[in-house]
Amino acid sequence: MRRYSLLVLAMAAVAAAAPMKVLIIDGQNNHNWQATTPVLKKLLEETGLFAVEVATTPPKGGDLSAFRPKFAGYRVVVSNYNGEDWPQQTQAAFEKFVRDGGGVVVYHAADNPFPGWKAFNEMIVLGGWGNRTPQSGPYLRMREGKAVREDKPGPSGHHGKRHPYLMMTRDKKHPVMAGLPEKWMHATDELYDSMRGPAVEVTVLATAYSDPATGGTGENEPLILVRSYGKGRVFHTMLGHDLESVSCVGFVATFQRGTEWAATGKVTGKVPGDFPGAEKVSVRK
Repeated sequence: MRRYSLLVLAMAAVAAAAPMKVLIIDGQNNHNWQATTPVLKKLLEETGLFAVEVATTPPKGGDLSAFRPKFAGYRVVVSNYNGEDWPQQTQAAFEKFVRDGGGVVVYHAADNPFPGWKAFNEMIVLGGWGNRTPQSGPYLRMREGKAVREDKPGPSGHHGKRHPYLMMTRDKKHPVMAGLPEKWMHATDELYDSMRGPAVEVTVLATAYSDPATGGTGENEPLILVRSYGKGRVFHTMLGHDLESVSCVGFVATFQRGTEWAATGKVTGKVPGDFPGAEKVSVRK
């Protein structure tokens, strides 16, 4: 009996150490998903926490009717997708996956599609472009340290010219941000602004000032967000336009930590020693 008990414990330990399965979805995007998906996969697998698979949809105008990933077989779905609507059956399966406890990571332009999919827009909190209108929801800005919903006419998704910019950590106690500096420089990237959505039940983790000098709004724009949805967790980062921006150590760390949080509600990874400070960008070579 004792030998059997030890065997059960050993098997449990192996199971606990097994990498968590992650699915990256790509295939349609106005960004270079062919370049970024392999990087996202590598960043997750190098942690030792994840085993990553990729599901690539048919190209724009192709037949999406057979696109039906088995979401329930994964701990987290990472979306690098900005394209045509998924079939209704696939949307329903994705909603069930999240409500039942699945994690979601929304990466950069993956917050652009599906303007008419109510549950998706609730999950991602804010979206842009994709024929969104003021009826899609209010803006969300950070003013005097608080997230403020703002109903007003204007664009639904915008960014000025790409440039390095200063990120502000807004929730130091959240597992994703715990131990990160209050201010840190992000490498040259798009700075999304004027994003719209339901904007409820959201925790803003980090923002950046959208400087009018670079074509911005003059507002502190939320760029990293989280929320719970049913039993699931959603991590939404608007960073990461291209290979230069995903090489930023700030992006790498928050992406890895955000994915672990989406999977487990915790973060075990240490803050990298080369995480950027307020004065200088830090990038992987």
